Parts: sequence; structure tokens; C-alpha cells
Amino acid sequence: MSTPVASGAPSPSDLPEPGQHADEPHGEGLNSRLNALRAAVLGANDGIVSVAGLVMGVAGATTDRHTIAVAGVAGLVSGALSMAAGEYVSVSTQRDTEKALVAKETRELREEPEDELAELIELYRGKGLDDDLARQVAVQLTEKDALRAHLDIELGIDPDELTNPWHAAWASMLAFTAGALLPLLTILVFAPGLRVVVTVAAVALALAGAGYLSARAGDSPVRPAITRVVAGGLLAMAVTYVIGALIGTGMA
Repeated sequence: MSTPVASGAPSPSDLPEPGQHADEPHGEGLNSRLNALRAAVLGANDGIVSVAGLVMGVAGATTDRHTIAVAGVAGLVSGALSMAAGEYVSVSTQRDTEKALVAKETRELREEPEDELAELIELYRGKGLDDDLARQVAVQLTEKDALRAHLDIELGIDPDELTNPWHAAWASMLAFTAGALLPLLTILVFAPGLRVVVTVAAVALALAGAGYLSARAGDSPVRPAITRVVAGGLLAMAVTYVIGALIGTGMA
């Protein structure tokens, strides 16, 4: 006979499906989306700062638009490819780890099913369920899909939605390119007398936006994130511009 559920306590049907968070609809990979979002935000920030610093350094050495354009395009392409390769390698390693954990859990369920059931019961007790309800939930989920139940509560892994390295790589590359285009186009469009000031202003605004998005994505305070990002970008542009100006003066 099944154990009755106390009034006000959650029933097994009230709990999210294994692999599904309470506020997440079926069929959506939260980890993949977060990885792509993280890669996009970081890629855009790196694109803005890297290419802004590069073109500012060249602009400090010369006013020749063609020279600045060649340097900026080269930095954009190499940076975008580097970001994509780095994200692919990093997330591929994470995916390999997830696959290894899935294989380990599969083996343990095959070789020690009783111990795994006891572990699942204890995990649900740790979530706040009473002993009877924890056992009821664990047994029902084990009968339905033991592997998915263990991966969800132990590791937060959905076997159908492992992290995707290609998503992160494309997101990073496209975001880097989009971020890099801002300083590159700004410094090429405006006349030599205005290009530095306008580029600095545009980059500062773009970095403030990137800092805001990164803070919201990580659920962290917005103001410190914006301050760090903008200050770092302005410092990078100032340093490279001064170095470019010194080199240009020395070669004149």
C-alpha cells in the first residue's frame, strides 16, 4: 500500500520531471542556453576591447585609414577565430566530462541498484522531504527512469541536453565580430580629428551595455560590472594609443 501524502506536502506529481527545473519547460537545454549566452557576452566584450585597443594603437602611430583598416580587419578575423576555437575546446571538455559522468552513473545503476536507490532516497531527504515521501518519490522515479533521476538530482545533468560546443563556438565568434565592428567602423568613418574621441565614446557606451548584460546574465550587481568593464576598456585604449603614438613619433 502506498504511503499517504500529508496535507500541504508536495506529491510526486508536483515535483519537476528529472532533468527539468521547476521553472523550465520541457525540451529546452538550460545548460546549453547559458553556455551560449555566456560565450556571446564574453565574446562581444572581448571583440570591443581587443579591436578598440588595436585600432587605437595604430591610430596613435598613423592617420592613414588603409593601415588602420588592415590592422583592424586582421584583428577582427584572428580574434573571432581564436574565440571560437577556445570556446569549442573548453565546452568540448565539459561535454566529455558530462558523458563520463553519465557512463559512471549507468554502470553504478547496473551493478548496485539497491545502493543507488538508497542514495536517491537520501538525496530527496536532503531536499526537505520526509522519509516516507522521499522513498515514494525515489521509487517512482527509479521505476520510470532511474538514470535520468540520478543525473538530475546528483549532477544537474539532462542526458538529452548535454552542453553543445558548437553553440558556444558560434555564439562567441559572432558576438566577437559584432563587438569588434563597432570600434573598427567608428574609427574608419570619422575624420582624423574626430575619430579618436568618437571611438572612445562609442566603445565606452558599448562596454557599459556589455557589462550590464553580463551582470544580468550572472545575476550579479550591475554597477560594479559596468565600472570594471568600462574602466578596463578605456585603460586598454589609452595604453595602446600612447604606445602607438610613441612608436609613430620614433619612426618619423
